[in-house]
Amino acid sequence: MTKFPKLKTDLALLLQGLNEPQRRAVECPGGPLLVLAGAGSGKTRVLTHRVAFLIAAHGVRAQEILAITFTNKAANEMKERIQALIGPIARTMWISTFHAACARILRKEAPQLGWRSNFTIFDSADQVRLVKRCLKELGFDVKRFPPRGVHAVISSAKNKLIDAGAFAGMVESFFDDTVAKTYRLYQEKLFANNAMDFDDLLLNTVDVFNRFPDRLEHYQDAFRHILVDEYQDTNHAQYCLVNLLGRSHRNVCVVGDDDQSIYSWRGADVRNILDFEKDYPEATVIKLEQNYRSTQTIISAANEIIANNRDRKDKQLWTAIGEGEPVQIAEVEDEHAEARFVAGEVSRLRREEGRPYGEIAVFYRVNAQSRVLEDIFVRYGIPYRVVGGTKFYERAEIKDALAYLLLLENPADSISFARIVNTPKRGIGNATLVALDRFAGAEAIPPLAAAARAEEIADLRPAAMAALGAFSRLMDSLGQTAAKAPVAETLDELLATSGYIESLRAERTIEAEGRIENLMELVGVGEEFDRRSAGGTLSVFLQEISLYTDIDKLADESDAVTLMTLHNAKGLEFPAVFIIGAEEGVFPHSRSLEEQNLEEERRLCYVGMTRAMQRLYFSHAATRNLYGARSYNMASRFIAELPDELVRFRAKEGRTKAGGRAAASAGAAAAAYFHVGDSVVHAVFGKGTVTGVEPGGAVAVRFAQDGRERKLMVDYAPLRKA
Repeated sequence: MTKFPKLKTDLALLLQGLNEPQRRAVECPGGPLLVLAGAGSGKTRVLTHRVAFLIAAHGVRAQEILAITFTNKAANEMKERIQALIGPIARTMWISTFHAACARILRKEAPQLGWRSNFTIFDSADQVRLVKRCLKELGFDVKRFPPRGVHAVISSAKNKLIDAGAFAGMVESFFDDTVAKTYRLYQEKLFANNAMDFDDLLLNTVDVFNRFPDRLEHYQDAFRHILVDEYQDTNHAQYCLVNLLGRSHRNVCVVGDDDQSIYSWRGADVRNILDFEKDYPEATVIKLEQNYRSTQTIISAANEIIANNRDRKDKQLWTAIGEGEPVQIAEVEDEHAEARFVAGEVSRLRREEGRPYGEIAVFYRVNAQSRVLEDIFVRYGIPYRVVGGTKFYERAEIKDALAYLLLLENPADSISFARIVNTPKRGIGNATLVALDRFAGAEAIPPLAAAARAEEIADLRPAAMAALGAFSRLMDSLGQTAAKAPVAETLDELLATSGYIESLRAERTIEAEGRIENLMELVGVGEEFDRRSAGGTLSVFLQEISLYTDIDKLADESDAVTLMTLHNAKGLEFPAVFIIGAEEGVFPHSRSLEEQNLEEERRLCYVGMTRAMQRLYFSHAATRNLYGARSYNMASRFIAELPDELVRFRAKEGRTKAGGRAAASAGAAAAAYFHVGDSVVHAVFGKGTVTGVEPGGAVAVRFAQDGRERKLMVDYAPLRKA
């Protein structure tokens, strides 16, 4: 390997504060390296310091390093950390997600496969919409073959590097045959639109490397060191990409934890990390087992649970933080009592320990479990945020504005054209679009180009011709702006000149005002991009937007409890964590049990537990109404796997025939939330003042509306603090 001048960086500083295994991982000069990084063991620190050490100590050029993460947020954090260690030279490195790196490669290499370099990246909604169009064109019933489900099969095939031709040879049922025909037409339409979906970014990059050895050799020479974070989450396409690039020099460093592999439903294959030593027999293996996040009790409990998995690499996490509080397990009557228990404990943590709401998180196995919890939190006046609800970039008005930008960037994009040609309403109806599509097909031109020649379409009425012509001129004008103006200015002009903002204002509704505010926020996103990326192009802006993930958009908000699924909790940490619904059939989930995927469910439990820093709670209900049906469930096997010496059962002794001490305990906790003199609001009786608090969950309230004092059971009354 060619040596280059070393940076004048104090190597001792790069090793300062590292424990012994971390230091060995950082100092390893080259060759295959597997870093098994247990939860909270400082893997990001190891990755960033290793990159800096390669450059400062071994003379590796920054641009020879390819570092892969799974989120844009993680990539940006890594860039900042490395730059803080070695300075501006870090800016020349490739630090990005798999999809972003492949998109960057394909901007140069796509012509090898017939695409133009300015290809559009279709987002998830556009992909499903195109699949639906293909199904209809092929004469298939979209009710019988839901587009989203068909697209999921196509996506899964691509992640396994199975193209449309290969998939057609694997057909075993009528459904498979339907997918195969749709897959082929879907790819043809993507190509005709000069577009790729997310999965194509990986598949096409691997295709380029396999079909053009000189291009593979070029990138092998370019990236002399490859580092991959969260390797346990890689799918087959990502696995092949890493091994193709690292095949010659074998300087492949992967960091991950097989015990945190929880995304098989996305195509992730835990075998990739478990079999790393088979792929690279000469690999150095280093375990990071010191946890810097959680108390020893939480770590020991997590160790006990995950040890029940057979298909794993042995690790024993430990911490120097201290023993900490026992893991608390609450048995409750039903989901309402469970929510009251959580709300009561959240209130106690805030009142007695001064813990901010933002330090508390509630995890659940499925989104539907949040409904009752949200209702109780509203009654208690507890602020909360739900991660995984309606997302900013999935709102209709945002997708409309982005469709304008996508069409500006790629005039061949018929999906974006169809979305906005009559948005806002321009009098361009279905009959006009049918005639336009017929003309575009006959002339072999995109719809936007056909709109510019609307006067040549004999089937169109004069009003339709005028409307299409006006739309064409609008896009021409916006294109001229986009060519020379920053992204924010382009957004401002398109919102004004398209009539979009004007049409919303004309609605004179609160909903329309909210949409205007959302669009203004999008302009703000453009302004941030313009500030961060001086001279950045519209193409780069759109690529960044298209590659965002849910966790990337987990923004800092006001002090509020975080509610999220266990899957979304990956990579986060909170001082206090509640894991609710710990029941057989709920968690572990019944579907996973049927599919014999218990080990991944246990890994999911391990991930949830190791997000907790100081306090960890489990709750399980004797009966639960979920998905519209009531069930009677046993406590989760994961609770049974916890040693008694590490846990405290909050209400195990509590249920009675009269309704149970568990429910009474939850009611008492709820009543403790209210104090004499508190101002409260009842959904029916209005505002009032608490005049007394009694054992068993009752409070007395004098209401201003009629002056009467009423005794209420807070377990059931729609009462909250004012």
